[in-house]
Amino acid sequence: MTKISQQTAPTDEQTDFIQHWNAQLEYQSPEHILAWAIETFSPNLSMGTALGTSGCVILSMLAGLQKAGVDVYVFNIDTGYQFPETLDVIDKIREKYGIVIHREAPETSVKEFERLYGGPLHQADSNFCCRERKIRVLERVAPRYTAWISGLRRDQSPTRLRTPVVGWDDRFGLIKIAPLALWSGEMVWGKIIDESIPYNILFDRGYTSIGCSPCTRPTLPDEDERAGRWSGQLKTECGLHQVNLSVTDALL
Repeated sequence: MTKISQQTAPTDEQTDFIQHWNAQLEYQSPEHILAWAIETFSPNLSMGTALGTSGCVILSMLAGLQKAGVDVYVFNIDTGYQFPETLDVIDKIREKYGIVIHREAPETSVKEFERLYGGPLHQADSNFCCRERKIRVLERVAPRYTAWISGLRRDQSPTRLRTPVVGWDDRFGLIKIAPLALWSGEMVWGKIIDESIPYNILFDRGYTSIGCSPCTRPTLPDEDERAGRWSGQLKTECGLHQVNLSVTDALL
């Protein structure tokens, strides 16, 4: 497919394309899905990663598929509030796989951001903080690409239960590919252990989903994977991941 301009709704042609390939790829291996994505969208293919376990597994798979590591633009949204342990994974991935993870940051530093808005906003208005420190960054990056790869899995939380393998992102006007949509957390960890894939050491300290440090805590045994994000708030998503289920709903 050729590069498309950013839009909020898919065209009829894109809807047909998504429905067809979602059905074709639903039960294919993640490696098969990634190879298809590279063949179909490169060089207009990107991957945003917060360096979670799923993201690290996908990066290990991409290492064996990319030609000279340039088929997919891999980036991390560096809000300025990430754990140092998260940023360490960027170096570990580069050292093991040769994949460069570009750090895409907001236009203002954390110090300037907090000066402008009277201090940290992650407790007073976490939606505004996520919008300014995350979503604005992706709004800048997304128009350069036609599709992006995500580490979303259906078992992560109720809000992700209907994640399609190939879907549409209304907010950013991109085709969205989730090669691990059908995988379980156990499958992800099995691959990490079997292949010694680098991962965030915070997962060894009770964390099961890791975002910005002020808004992330370890989870309890009976909680779902994303319960430690924005704990105490009626929120489990920052707004980056929205899927137009009307395009793929009949296929799930």
